[in-house]
Amino acid sequence: MLSIKDLKVSYGSQEVLKGLNLEFKPGEVHGILGMNGAGKSTFFHTLYGTKGIDSGECHYNGDWVNYRDIGLLETRPYFYPYMKGKEYIQLLTMHNPKFDIEGWNQLFELPLNQLIDNYSTGMKKKVAFMGMLALDRPILILDEPFNGVDLESNEKIIQILTHLKKQNKIILLSSHIIQALADVADKISYLKDGKIVQTYTQEDFGQLHQLISEMVKLDVDEKIQHLLD
Repeated sequence: MLSIKDLKVSYGSQEVLKGLNLEFKPGEVHGILGMNGAGKSTFFHTLYGTKGIDSGECHYNGDWVNYRDIGLLETRPYFYPYMKGKEYIQLLTMHNPKFDIEGWNQLFELPLNQLIDNYSTGMKKKVAFMGMLALDRPILILDEPFNGVDLESNEKIIQILTHLKKQNKIILLSSHIIQALADVADKISYLKDGKIVQTYTQEDFGQLHQLISEMVKLDVDEKIQHLLD
């Protein structure tokens, strides 16, 4: 169990996360939905330990969560210059020699003997995803995993996450697109202005979609009326 209690995080005088309370269970995919700037990436980097907290608790199985428990896929993955795809994966499999690089690459179809610098955006996201899998951590955090990858790769990611769920992984993923989360998540928590508005189960995803649609419609109607008059 990953338990978040009254988590508060700031950048200077700006409070970004304003008392989050969440629980994530093994064998579940939990989506974090929010507009740009809602605090999704801040939340994930706080769990990973690259962003300090003001107050609150982040516990995994009773102990403070450690980055060694987490595999993190960032929105924009970073790679060392002049590194080939295979070298990147091999670096991450040092403690997991059973990871079948060639076998997994039958799914991703990456030119692993080429420099990552020459990869497209989608290819970089896929090799980073593959690297996260190579770490074999109990908690997987994916920040906007579907951005920049094609339709087929999106579906492959969804199918892989479904299989990982059966291995009792705790899986968190974020998006600002509700359908991207609804296709794979068991639960979705709506993050707005640094707070969790509500957590929805699958049977309530339609209600969440309607809420978002109505909010956007009000905003569009208000701003566009004078432009079309």
